[in-house]
Amino acid sequence: MNTALPNGLRVLDLYCCQGGAGKGYTDAGCTVTGIDKDPQPRYPYTFVQADAIDYVREHGAEYDFIHASPPCQHDSDCQRIQGNNHPDLIAPTRAALEATGRPWVIENVGGALPKLRDPVMLCGQMFHLANYRHRYFETGGGFTLSQPRHPAHLTPQAKMGRPVPPGHYGQFVGNFSGVDHARHVLGVPWMNRDGIRECIPPAYTAWIGARVYASLLEVAA
Repeated sequence: MNTALPNGLRVLDLYCCQGGAGKGYTDAGCTVTGIDKDPQPRYPYTFVQADAIDYVREHGAEYDFIHASPPCQHDSDCQRIQGNNHPDLIAPTRAALEATGRPWVIENVGGALPKLRDPVMLCGQMFHLANYRHRYFETGGGFTLSQPRHPAHLTPQAKMGRPVPPGHYGQFVGNFSGVDHARHVLGVPWMNRDGIRECIPPAYTAWIGARVYASLLEVAA
């Protein structure tokens, strides 16, 4: 699944789920290890089943860069509508990352914006995907990102969880139909519906991974 030559960087992928973020970092040439408290048989790379915060406290300093995607359900619109309760792990994750002394990024959804510090927003339109899927990335440990230009949203979206009509973009959340279409659009052909609902499009983290590599080269120069 690699599309770039190895660049020597070891990336820790916390709360990895089925590996959308991991795929992007691998596409950028990184070697990725995923951590999740639940078994992830679809994760395509090295996987360790463990509590993410405990693992990063013990092993985070062994990696060159750390990506964390704390569960977004606490701040997602669909979970609030359903009245479901989920843990809020952004602050404890940040504290654990800061203690490693390594560069890092925390990713989450728009509902988490009040908890994120100066995040950069990425959208599928920035990477020529037939999708919007805004995700927000807080950086730390000496690593920073510049906000890319955000192209206008000119294509209408299907309603949340509904089939995608011709000329529309899908939202791919909830119990959506069209799994094969979503796999193609987001670039995650190995995922099932559960993974797609939560995944970061790999194009986003491939872009971040390239900037991590350039940043670390600059520090080493």
